[in-house]
Amino acid sequence: MPKEAVFTMKLEPELRAAFVAEAEAAHRPASQIMRELMRDFIQRQRETREYETFLRSKVEAGRASMRKGKGHDNSEVEAEFAARRAKVAGYA
Repeated sequence: MPKEAVFTMKLEPELRAAFVAEAEAAHRPASQIMRELMRDFIQRQRETREYETFLRSKVEAGRASMRKGKGHDNSEVEAEFAARRAKVAGYA
């Protein structure tokens, strides 16, 4: 991919110096590291958005189920799983 765009940013001189020093110590150009950081950030943001969309759909499906009367309240779920735990533990 051709590298034609320029990205300018302001930062503290100490941060820049430390970053450039670490890039040099790793024998890598600072620009390459910045591109990797940007790609990683983009990927994390996309994954977060996808997960939030998935989670919202699951929550809405649960709410729809409750509105239709197909859900169980917390006390019913707790009782059911307490019985399951007791059975597995050999108490029932």
